[in-house]
This record gives sequence, C-alpha cells and structure tokens, in this order.
Amino acid sequence: MNTRLLRRDWLQAAAGAAAMLACPLAARAQNFPAKPVKIIVPFAPGGGNDVFARQLATQLGTLLGVQVIVDNRPGAGGTVGTDAAAKSPADGYTLLLGHTGTLAINPALYPKLPYDARNSFVPVAPLCSAPLVLVVPASSPIRSLADLLARAKAEPGKFAFASSGNGTGGHLAGELLEEVAGVKMLHVPYKGTAPALTDVLGGQVDLMFSVIPPALPHIDAGKLRAIGITGAKRSARLPDVPTVAESGLKGYESSLAYGVMAPKGTPEPVLRALGAAIAKAGETTALRDAFKAEGAEPLPGTAAEFAALMQAESAKWGQIINKAGIKPE
Repeated sequence: MNTRLLRRDWLQAAAGAAAMLACPLAARAQNFPAKPVKIIVPFAPGGGNDVFARQLATQLGTLLGVQVIVDNRPGAGGTVGTDAAAKSPADGYTLLLGHTGTLAINPALYPKLPYDARNSFVPVAPLCSAPLVLVVPASSPIRSLADLLARAKAEPGKFAFASSGNGTGGHLAGELLEEVAGVKMLHVPYKGTAPALTDVLGGQVDLMFSVIPPALPHIDAGKLRAIGITGAKRSARLPDVPTVAESGLKGYESSLAYGVMAPKGTPEPVLRALGAAIAKAGETTALRDAFKAEGAEPLPGTAAEFAALMQAESAKWGQIINKAGIKPE
C-alpha cells in the first residue's frame, strides 16, 4: 500500500473537512448582521454608560440596517453585565459597552471575577473618554490646585475628599492625587454621587472628584468652585477650568475610557464590520452631542489601541489599589 498516497488523501480529506466547517462561519460573517444586535450595559439606566449606549444603538441601527437593542444588566459594580457578555455567543450579535472600571479597575479591586477582563473579550472600537471635575464648596478658601496641595501638606490626613464609594473613579482619582503629589488626605466614601455632592455643598467635606453632569448645575449656580479637570485636556463643558496637570501636577490623569467589546472568538470580518460602523457612528452630531452632554470627548484610535490603553490602565490602577489597600464595599 502506498503510504504517501494515503497520507496525501488524508490531508486532502482533513483540509476539505476544515473548509466545510469554516464555510458556515464565513457565510455567517459575510451575511452579518442578519438579526438584531444587542449591547449589554452593565449598569442601571440613566447614567453616562446608558446615555452613550442608547445613542450609539440608534446610530448603529441606521448604519447596519437592523435593530440594535440596549440591555441593562446592573449589579456588583458592573460585574454582572460584563460576565453575561463574556458568556454570550461569539457571533457579533451581543456586544458590551466596557470601560476602565469594568475592564481595568475591577480586576484589581475584586479578588475573584467570573470573567477574565483581558482574555474573555476582544476590542471592537474605542468610543469616548470622560474626565472628572475637582470641586470645592464656593465658601472654601481653596481657589486653585496649589491652594489645595498646600492645605493637604499642612494638615496631613485631615483634609477630606468625598467619593461615591470605595474603588469608584472619584476615590481612585483622589488616591492618584495623593500618590503623584506626595500628600495624604482623608477619604470619605458615600453610597452614590448625590449624597457626596450634598455634603460637599454643605461644607461637611472639603472637596470631591465628581463626574461632570451632576456637578455642573451647582458650578453654574456658584455653589461649587471647579478647580481642576482630571483628563489630559480641558473639558468642552468647562473650558475655563485647567487640567490638574496644567496646574502643576505633571503626569496626573484620571479619565474613564469607554469602548465596545465582543466575546473572544468573534470572527474578524464581523469585528471589522462593527468597528467601521461604530467609527461612522462616532462622527455623527447626535453621538458627539451625547458625549458632550456627559462631559466626555470622542476617543479616536483603533481596536488594538483601545486594548493597549486598557492594559496600561489595568497596570496603573492595580498599583494604586494594591498600595492603598482599597477593598470594595
């Protein structure tokens, strides 16, 4: 028996079988999308995550020619919804609105997650980036970052900053300030942004790193003084407020970067089609207005660049969390 012929026939059969198995996948990718697409938002309706996802869904529905549904799955700081997305079929029909919190902070904050932030997902496209605003009561003598740091150095461990909870963006922004500036403040966690802002307005707490939308009416009314933006550049909502880095703390940056993710194994043609559609959606006035309303800016770049950003953010915040010994509530 000619073993060479047998081996050749076996290889040809194996190649044919592989091609047959690949055909349905390729056909599905070429026909994408053939049914509604779902975007999982791992937080409750009403916040920035939800606003971005719903406007993105509207624009994508038009561009893709199918209905795009927003599915809110709140719980455990974004863990419940993120895990649901990780365990969804890798076919492009279930996406995740991920961000720095769920993809970079939670893995360091929670000792055991049901998903692997780095290996359960592939990036589809970056979306936007939202900084925080550093505010003090209007009655405070603090008028600049220099004033704040001088006070914090004069009263180590007594100058208090509020946050919406342990491990939240506002908490970590304060911890990063301590790390970069070499100061020590007192962290006062609350259960949400609203009660934290209330006590800052009343002067019970010295300052807060707040998401921009809830703080803006109080800034406009002269009840809060904005002394810094935590992002790499000034906010379009508060163009006269300098960044923390501009004010002398070089290297300081704390923003929440948002991007669309898909379960690992999603076909490349599907990822490319979705990425192109999201990029077009990001150029629409409607989506850019939604970003601006939430104090966010469009985040340009490729899927690979968003993955690299999340990797860098994971290392950055992991170091801060471990050094400060931060535990979830």
